[in-house]
Amino acid sequence: MNVSIIGTTGYGGAELLRILKQHPEFNIKSIHSTKDNIPIWTEYPHLYGILDENLQGIDSEQIAAQSDIVFLATPSGISGKLAEDFSGKDVKVIDLSGDLRIPAQAYQKWYKHAPANESLVEKAVYGLPEWHRREIASAEIISNPGCYPTAALLSLAPVVNENLIRPDSVVIDAKSGVSGAGRALSRTTSYAEANENLRVYKVNQHQHTPEIEQQLMKWNSEMKPITFTTHLLPITRGIMTTSYVQLTKEYTSSQILELYQSVYENQPFVRIRPENTFPSVKEVAGSNFCDIGIHMDSRTGRLTIVSVIDNLMKGAAGQAVQNANIISGCDEAAGLGFVPLYP
Repeated sequence: MNVSIIGTTGYGGAELLRILKQHPEFNIKSIHSTKDNIPIWTEYPHLYGILDENLQGIDSEQIAAQSDIVFLATPSGISGKLAEDFSGKDVKVIDLSGDLRIPAQAYQKWYKHAPANESLVEKAVYGLPEWHRREIASAEIISNPGCYPTAALLSLAPVVNENLIRPDSVVIDAKSGVSGAGRALSRTTSYAEANENLRVYKVNQHQHTPEIEQQLMKWNSEMKPITFTTHLLPITRGIMTTSYVQLTKEYTSSQILELYQSVYENQPFVRIRPENTFPSVKEVAGSNFCDIGIHMDSRTGRLTIVSVIDNLMKGAAGQAVQNANIISGCDEAAGLGFVPLYP
């Protein structure tokens, strides 16, 4: 199948190139950016001699005519307009931005951009494969989940679905590497500011908050607003979410662990750690895995859930390819069998 990537010069686009270059079923037909007619290796020298394609301008008619799937690795505020350009054309769209994840009113409040066409938002399927596989398989437009929501939702889903927690008790402490902020230059992500530092940001204002709440409420309509706090880590890749929830009854760690193992036993990219072991971000780097560890504190009645992903893989490009595999009828894990990079 032929695929095209729009927004190839960002980190998400570069990661799509890394995955798709060795994918057994997908052929990179074209790569696109506002910087057109220059070799991709001039933006990413590590691709020299591996990918010699030139970046092209964005022509939706031409792209739709030559490709089966188009990945939108463009920023929020741009992807929604591009998705509309592809609407009605015979091509599947997978959007890695936040433009199609939440309704227009919430989007305008949290993202501070004009929202995408509401009919597109309603049509888009939320691409969390472990929970929406059937809808993804028949979708025309996929809204790829955000990086923080992927880690948080996969870790919370079993206890929320089973109604084991107090609906008003969710607190998520989240930390991300600097690549999560994208490639654009800013003071807080510069080396001198980020190195040997730990910074909290967007306190109670992060745009992924309504995305997480929306999905939690779909699983359990009794869920209440969450506390979601994000921090910037002095590392390149990786996300860790540590979630704290109050259980409604007394359970042991082994009982909760058994639930998680049962829920995710057939999911190729979710690894549930043994009791009293917890994952770190380096253990999933470069891979599409989400690793989860849990611990029940009998003293407080509170469950601690630790989840880690690579923000550019399971949090972006890897999950986008996982979704592409599903909508194409391929093996879900095709092209994603990366062993994590360690150390």
